[in-house]
Amino acid sequence: MPDALSFQDIAETFDERVRRIVWCTVSTVDTKGRPFSRILHPIWEGPTGWIATGRRTLKAKHLERNPVVALSYWDPSQDTVIAQCRAEWCDDAATKRRIWSLLTDTPPPFGYDVGQFFQGGPDGPGYGVLKLTPTRVELWAGQDMLQGRPPTVWRAGA
Repeated sequence: MPDALSFQDIAETFDERVRRIVWCTVSTVDTKGRPFSRILHPIWEGPTGWIATGRRTLKAKHLERNPVVALSYWDPSQDTVIAQCRAEWCDDAATKRRIWSLLTDTPPPFGYDVGQFFQGGPDGPGYGVLKLTPTRVELWAGQDMLQGRPPTVWRAGA
């Protein structure tokens, strides 16, 4: 399995895929230790991901107990990005406003109108910002799979 030494080694491929695929499956661990998945729309700034999401959700309960998520991006050509991440809520007003602007000012489909989901704006009570810090990223291209080549893997601190 080829390993990437730094995030920069995978940055171009990672960025191209997450911008092209956009939506991903995000899994948490529920309060009984079972996996729980949903579809979300992270936006990435290099190796840091951001998700605008409800602050009072089942996801929040899961993360309170176990602050890790697994993300899976897939497209019909079998190109994938799999990421394991630490997740943390960023409740400070400055970060919430910055991520609101990042999502709103970035052209679709990578960016979107956050106000469609959170009518109270960046200071509204339901709007939350989840920061993702990857600990492991796996990139696998459909062509590589078909030819028996292993994925490229990056690990934090490796």
